[in-house]
Amino acid sequence: MTNTASPTSKPPEHKPRPLIDLLIGIVIPSIILMKFSGEADLGAATALVVALAFPLGWGLYELIRYRKFNFIALLGLVSVLLTGGIGLLELDTQWLAVKEAAIPGIIGIAVLISTQTRYPLIKTLLYNPKIMNVEKIGQKLDEQGSTKAFEARLLKATYLLGSTFFFSAAMNYVLAVWLVTSPAGSAAFNEELGQMTLLSYPMIAIPSTLMMLGIFYYLWRTVHGMTGLALEDILHMDNSKK
Repeated sequence: MTNTASPTSKPPEHKPRPLIDLLIGIVIPSIILMKFSGEADLGAATALVVALAFPLGWGLYELIRYRKFNFIALLGLVSVLLTGGIGLLELDTQWLAVKEAAIPGIIGIAVLISTQTRYPLIKTLLYNPKIMNVEKIGQKLDEQGSTKAFEARLLKATYLLGSTFFFSAAMNYVLAVWLVTSPAGSAAFNEELGQMTLLSYPMIAIPSTLMMLGIFYYLWRTVHGMTGLALEDILHMDNSKK
């Protein structure tokens, strides 16, 4: 008999789906909070629960389906739960501002702490085999005797990466204090929370992404300058089908 089931089969490979993430994590929850929080609709508490169920459910689905621990994704889930707790328990809105700043702040601190280990987070997020041809780059650096100099550049890139999260923390706090002023648990609180969620994309997510692209460009220029490798040799490409 042939055993077709394998208990150790690998989970499917995770592929980024930014449009779906944007729709489920920002657009749908924001619409529910802003348009359906009135007593004639879902009510403030129910609307908050329904709105937060979308990013929470999507995050849990991805964690379970791909069976891969993701520290940043886990913090995202914790953030959603804390937001729900603040709204449902009707806590002071100052706690929302603190929570909004704390999540990216914790990631930024983790990035800085990682510089004291053998595995700085820059290697997990950008300089990894899924994005760059790490093996070929390493061989070239060894040939050129530039490995130590490259590690110093990686350290600088890690500090730059940490700064993007501290930028997000500061902007999150400012946005929360500026927009969310109504008592937690009210329809007005939900509406302001929805507005904050929508505005966080152009005011925080896009600038942070541009900063991340700048760090990636810095890495590419560093690798190219130290190894002489062309872009197609630096970036990881799956040639198995060629």
